[in-house]
Amino acid sequence: MKQLLMVARLAVALCLLWIAPLHGQANDPANAGGQPSVELPDPLERVLRDYERHWSGGDADALAELFVDQGLIVSGGNWIRGRAAIREAYQIASGPLRLRAIEYSTDGSVGYIVGAYGYGDELPVADAGLFTLTLRRDSQGRWLIVSDMDRGAIGGP
Repeated sequence: MKQLLMVARLAVALCLLWIAPLHGQANDPANAGGQPSVELPDPLERVLRDYERHWSGGDADALAELFVDQGLIVSGGNWIRGRAAIREAYQIASGPLRLRAIEYSTDGSVGYIVGAYGYGDELPVADAGLFTLTLRRDSQGRWLIVSDMDRGAIGGP
């Protein structure tokens, strides 16, 4: 029942995230529609910082290891499932990626992070898009990505 409630909360958060730009909310490219960043607990912060580090370093193998075995990426209408496919898709990953959290929640061994991403070396970095990461904690207590969904061009189609 707790997992069902968590999924329902995530569904509502995702709907609000995707619908908000369609209703004319402010779309300041430097700040995801005016949404402030939130501070994450260290174990969740590690997920974002590892993702940035491996992306920036062009390390597709390490990026794929941030996901569960049958992890999923949904980006630009494409579905990429499983570590091998993720590894292949992330062969192009490189450059200074910046991730920031806007909202998060955990309940037992499931959780999510809703945030914005941008590219650049100098802070602050303008938000270029939005993302959601759904997470599952493994038996060693490490948070792994179940799904990574992103949407570029804030306020765009």
